[in-house]
Amino acid sequence: MSQQHADPAFRPPQQARSRMSLQKVLAATEHVLATGGIEEFTVAAVAKQAGVSVGAIYRRFTGKEQLLHAVKDQLLGQLETGVAEALRSAESGLDGVVAAFTHAMARTFSHHDRIFPDLLSGQRTEGVERGLQALAAIQDALAEAAEPYGDDIRRADRRLALRAAARACTGPPPATPGRMG
Repeated sequence: MSQQHADPAFRPPQQARSRMSLQKVLAATEHVLATGGIEEFTVAAVAKQAGVSVGAIYRRFTGKEQLLHAVKDQLLGQLETGVAEALRSAESGLDGVVAAFTHAMARTFSHHDRIFPDLLSGQRTEGVERGLQALAAIQDALAEAAEPYGDDIRRADRRLALRAAARACTGPPPATPGRMG
């Protein structure tokens, strides 16, 4: 879980065994969400899947919402990392950059096809902000990787054109509470 986006009440593990236990809980949370959706998601179901007690989860997280936030943060971090790695190894040319970006997005969403919609809907304000930060990060990564091929973009505002291409892959940004997306 990325420290810069972590929930302030989250208690990060200090020891290696505790970090492994946290990863086991987060993987179990992903599994519960992937197989049963948000409707079946309970702390008890996660504890059972992870092979830990419910109390062990509550010692780390204040509740179900904080656990969801931690999983969302981890998955968005994986998305950001996956896109950045794909763009670093992209074939030369604008086509290669856009193809690498598109494949990285498709790969991430296909591995978590049931989880992302559940995590991105009905969020608290800080959850929306984290989603917007991830969206901005991957759009910036695309713009930076495509910069050497700017002459191949036939729009006056090249950065805006790249953001539009990124949105075509990611969909519209999530609506923040009190604002229409």
